[in-house]
Amino acid sequence: MQAKHILVLGSGSVGRRHLSNLANLGCRTSAMDPRADRLAEAAGAVKLEGRYLTVEEALKHAGGFDGAVVASPPNVHCEQCLALAKAGLPILLEKPVSRHLKSALDLEDKLARIPGVKLLLGYTYRWWPPLTDFMHMLRSGRIGKPLHAKFVMSAHLADWHPWERYQDFFMASKELGGGALLDESHFLDLMLWFFGMPDRISARVEKLSNLEIETDDNVDMVAVYQTGLRAVMHLDLFGRPHEKYISVTGEQGTLLWSFEPNRISFSGEMEQKWDTTPYDYQRNDMFIRVAEEFLQMLDGTKAATCTLRDGIDVLKVVEACRVSSETESTVSLKGITA
Repeated sequence: MQAKHILVLGSGSVGRRHLSNLANLGCRTSAMDPRADRLAEAAGAVKLEGRYLTVEEALKHAGGFDGAVVASPPNVHCEQCLALAKAGLPILLEKPVSRHLKSALDLEDKLARIPGVKLLLGYTYRWWPPLTDFMHMLRSGRIGKPLHAKFVMSAHLADWHPWERYQDFFMASKELGGGALLDESHFLDLMLWFFGMPDRISARVEKLSNLEIETDDNVDMVAVYQTGLRAVMHLDLFGRPHEKYISVTGEQGTLLWSFEPNRISFSGEMEQKWDTTPYDYQRNDMFIRVAEEFLQMLDGTKAATCTLRDGIDVLKVVEACRVSSETESTVSLKGITA
């Protein structure tokens, strides 16, 4: 059987990661990027059967592809997904679905009119074994009824891509879809994955630092659930040292996941006594697992476990955060529409 041929739209950092992982999984690869220098850089790391400067040019060869990855900035996600779907190509879409809820809902409506569309949304932390275990522990009732959750992501933007000026990174651009709220919506997705949609939200979305960016670099949010759960979230682009962790306290104890050190800890004691499980997984492992599921979708052996609707739910929370911040009020999720 001939190896699958995957087209990757966008050959920046995450696009090159997908190209490398797909090649290591035995796929043939091609890439599209409006920047010829990025295509050349990608071709230096992975054998590319095709290099294209526009989506239109790439899709002239759509019959030779088995699937496509959208790894471009969020402002073009919807139009590129629609073009790929019309060409009959299954899609692995990097998060977020879009900059705005309305365009994501429009995409959902248009894709519903195209028979047989396959789309996997890449909120990659869902494939991170420690967080999969964390979710199962929550659902097993290990800590009893969850009462309070805390999500923290703090990492200085200038450290993300040391090979380029952070001012040139899409994260610095509001038009391209950068910013802490959209890009780190991984943590919003995890909150929804763990607990479902909250009832109401209060948030501040703002720029606090002297980073030379147009986008928000600080998000503080409180989500209130009908179960009584309170989930608080802090996202920033200026923190050093970097930290990522999730803590959930229930009636019978606390579960804590941290990215560094990579581990899950549980305690039901008064003292600081923790039952800790360390993990050796590397960050790229989650991207490999996403790619593996996508290839299984192409074979027809697996359905998408993270869908366009999941991404739309995230954007409803994003929109609620924006409205809450702008109006300095608590916002009901039932009132969030396009």
